[in-house]
Amino acid sequence: MGLLRYTTYRLVQAIPVLIGVSILTFALANLTPGDPVRLMLQGQEADQETIERIEAQYGLDQPIHERYLTYMGGLVQGDMGHSFHRNASVAELITNRIGPTLLLVLSAYVFALATSIPLGIIAAKRRNDPFDHVSRIVALFGVSTPSFWIGIMLILIFAVQLGWLPSSDLVYPWWSPETYGHDGYGEHFYQVIRHLLLPMIALGTLQMATLMRVERTQMIESLQGEYVKLARAYGVPERTIMRKHAFQVAQLPIITIVGLNLSTALGGSVLIEFVFDINGLGRLFYEAIIQLDYQLIMGITMIIATMFVIGVVITDIAYAYIDPRVTYGESE
Repeated sequence: MGLLRYTTYRLVQAIPVLIGVSILTFALANLTPGDPVRLMLQGQEADQETIERIEAQYGLDQPIHERYLTYMGGLVQGDMGHSFHRNASVAELITNRIGPTLLLVLSAYVFALATSIPLGIIAAKRRNDPFDHVSRIVALFGVSTPSFWIGIMLILIFAVQLGWLPSSDLVYPWWSPETYGHDGYGEHFYQVIRHLLLPMIALGTLQMATLMRVERTQMIESLQGEYVKLARAYGVPERTIMRKHAFQVAQLPIITIVGLNLSTALGGSVLIEFVFDINGLGRLFYEAIIQLDYQLIMGITMIIATMFVIGVVITDIAYAYIDPRVTYGESE
């Protein structure tokens, strides 16, 4: 089975999963106590006729199963609906907010991978040395500490006390320097990094700690393998053994964790966006839940679910590139 065919096959398999997510989300959102129309008209005087007119406008006067089928019919055609509380389509709102969230999540993953893999390898090579003990303490701290608390501590230390870094908002690299009044692209990207550094570390610490523990464990196991002992017996240099024999095998669990932890990172971005006052998708999702904006809740949920499914498919494909024993669904 070729790469394209396998990818298509896995995406088709994901369709029932996405349908299940849509049913569960739609049911939970619509069964939540509260009236979205009255929340929309909060602070305004409205008679029953006005309320009924608005309900009919958004289809809220229909049974829940009819509303679901109507929504899914529009979704298949690319229509994600219209927000109850904002004068904009759901697709437009998500497009405007998804950029900061993707920037935050991807940068957190870059930070996690760039730090966890080298630290895990060094800890495995220096097993039971002081460096190894310190790395395990750091990993334990990272997996047991909430990301929002880390974010608050980073703000207090580096923004409030030292004044080195900003404590809120992001500078978007896809906007021009003139938008922020920066003197050229050099200063612009410098400010991008300054504003991104603290939220990136706060969100990526959990991923970094998890990956570092797994990397250390897998590298220790690989270095104790018979193929490594045989390579050493033949006089293969230690650097070659680490790079070509031990390292490549140890990365398979890392790929799995990176793919499956995408949902964790997206969920953690909600709190980080509030701590650092970032107008991203997570914050929009929270506002939609508070306002019972059903269409917006559904739209964001389906986007996140789709991103997770794509991440899992990419993880499966990456397996075959790293491990030649893994094939694209071919039978023996």
